[in-house]
Formats: sequence, structure tokens, C-alpha cells
Amino acid sequence: MQKLKQANLYRSELIPISGKLVERYNKCLKTMGFAETKLKSFFIDGMGWSPEVAEEHKNMHYLNHGEANPHGIIITPLQKGKPVYLPFHSFDKEMMQHVFRTHGQKINDITRDSAICIDFDQNIDVFYEPLDVLKYDNINITFRLIDHLEQVQKDQLALVDIFKTGNNFIDENIHQQLLDSANTYGDLRHRDLSLHPLHFSTNSFFTRAFGGVYVLRDFIKPIVVFENKEAYKEAIKDTIHDVLIYHIAQPELVDKLKDHLIIECDLEDMVKTPNYDRIKKYELAQFLKETEHPINDILNDNVLFKSYLNKIDINARKQVMSVEIYLEKLERSNAYKIEDIVDQTFYFALHQPHSSLSSEHRDLIHKLLINIAPRDVLFLYWYDKEQFYKSYETWEDSFRDWVIGRIGNNI
Repeated sequence: MQKLKQANLYRSELIPISGKLVERYNKCLKTMGFAETKLKSFFIDGMGWSPEVAEEHKNMHYLNHGEANPHGIIITPLQKGKPVYLPFHSFDKEMMQHVFRTHGQKINDITRDSAICIDFDQNIDVFYEPLDVLKYDNINITFRLIDHLEQVQKDQLALVDIFKTGNNFIDENIHQQLLDSANTYGDLRHRDLSLHPLHFSTNSFFTRAFGGVYVLRDFIKPIVVFENKEAYKEAIKDTIHDVLIYHIAQPELVDKLKDHLIIECDLEDMVKTPNYDRIKKYELAQFLKETEHPINDILNDNVLFKSYLNKIDINARKQVMSVEIYLEKLERSNAYKIEDIVDQTFYFALHQPHSSLSSEHRDLIHKLLINIAPRDVLFLYWYDKEQFYKSYETWEDSFRDWVIGRIGNNI
């Protein structure tokens, strides 16, 4: 991962946490019922998730109580606008933006000497069956401060009222109580510590529950797509919900998404795009073994590209150039079928979200498409970073250089 880090492509916007902030972070963990960290320093993202704490706890989702109860932590206003590096839902970043947009000023004040625990409550205590994810609708976002600071503030105000009553201003016991509270928590009389609950409505989304599930509910008919085969097999037994259920590897899924105007593919337009160029070069790279030139040079130089294209066997060559071969044949006759010429995964990788979709839906469908056919390295990085990092570990070193170049230049 060193090359990715040097290129600022590996969790580059994490926030360093040390000193007093570690103590506050641990108080949040304890308040929410999680194990504290023994680390003296670590990094967090916009939602308060830390890769170092996750590794320490041997649990990537250590801020969850089961798959139905995620949580977050805010200990610094610097978290505003920062990425959520391991979102449990596709809308987690939007929820955090909603939190900071609504309570930004109060968060700045509170995190001077405290920290905020966030509960994302969708009124589901636990998932029992895969289609329980359909219960996601309105999420209540509630807040708790460490050290019960809201109650301490009420106690301080009550003491002040007692102090002002009758001759209590000469009572040394009340003096001491006020001093003890102020020394421990500061003067809270004029602080606004009230973070009212927020509401967030979901429509179509992805969740990591049950091994990964897409819920597409804003189209002709709700579609549920499972990444995990066992969860899919369990879901298709359902006779209650009126939804279409697919496993992500089913070819029929792509046809249904096209029928519902969720995705589209115009090959003649697609071959002119940088997307196609990346996917075609990815295809060639899979066939290159023991090359005389670095793969990065082969994929970036047209002459070397053609040279190595002609060195691989004829079947591999046809696969790399299959889309252009198909389009050439189509000019002579419409009798040719794309499935007879173009590799299915290659073809699926060339699909795009339908042009009629909103930007929010486009991002979700891009993520679905890159999981159906992970051939575009730039889109894989944009829409599924965890899968990108896993794939990156398996790639040849020079191919990694090419990938980093694509991402760095957005081409």
C-alpha cells in the first residue's frame, strides 16, 4: 500500500487522534457499550471510525451493535466533510453531512471539552431474515454527550437557582458544590448543549448487512440484489414481499436493470470514452506474463500496446478487441449477437447508470455495476474502495503504477 499512500490514495484524509482526545474517544466507546481502545494514538474518519482500532478489536465494524444498529463518534469539528472510509450503508456520508449541516455550530462548541456519541436508529433491534432490510425507511439520529454533560448542566443551573434563593449566597457548602462542578466540567450556564434528534429518510441504498444487499425501491418495481449467495437463497423463500430478488452474479439481473431503465449501454458511444480505454487495457493486462517491458509502459504507449496485443494468442486477442470486432461486424450485418463475440463480464462492465437517474441514484448504480463487473479500475476506486484495496494487493507492481496513474489523473 506504500505507493497508494505516497500518491495520497489510501485513507489520506484521516484525522490524527492523541492525548486528551483518546480519553474522550474511549468515553464514547464505553457510553455506547463498546470495548475501549488501549492505543495511545490513532486516526479516525468523518464518522469516527478508526482503522487502527478496528484492527486492535479484530472487528472492522466495531461501532455496530449487530448489523441493525450502527453508531458514530464526533470528537472534533475537523470531521466535518471528511470521507466515511468504511460506510455500513451507502447513505452514511449523507447522514453525517446532515448532522454537521444542522448542528455544526453546537458541535464546534461541544467538542472543545467533550465528545458526541451518535445513534442511528431505524427502529430495528436486530435483523432476523435477509428481507428485513426492507424495513429501512426513516432513521432517527440521536445524540449523547460523554460524562452526561447535559445533566451536569441542569445540575449547575439548579445549584445557581438555589444559590440565588434567600440567604443561600452565604452557604459555604453551596459555594463548594458550585466550585467543584465548575472545576470539573467548566461553567456550563451559557453553553448550548442541546442536540435535538434528526430524521433521515432512505430510498434506494446499499447495506453491508447479510453480506451486502442493494435495495432499489424507486423504480418500476422494488429490486433487491444480494452479494452473498446464502442470503440470496434464504431470501427467495419469502412469499410475503412483492419484490424482485436477484443474486449479483445472475446475468438476468443486468437485463432486468435495463428493462427498468436503471442502466443502459450504447456501445458505439462507449468505445469513444476513457472508461472503455481503461477496461480494454485492463483486459489486455490479464493476459500479459513475463513481459520485456513494464506493464505500465505497455498500457500507456500505443506502439507497445499493439505490439503485445499481437503477441498474445488469437483467442485472447479477440477477447481484448471483442467490442470493436462486434461493432465492425454489425456494420455489415445485424445478424450477429453480442453474446457470441463479447465476453459477458466485459460487456457488463461497459454499462452505465441510465441518463435519467439523479446523481444520488447514479452513484449507487455505479457501485452496483462495479460489483457486477469489476473491470474499470478508476470506478472501482471511486465506488468500492475496500474491494479496490483487496484487488490492489493481488496486482503486479507495474500494473499498480498504471492504476495509480489512472486514478491520479482521473483518466
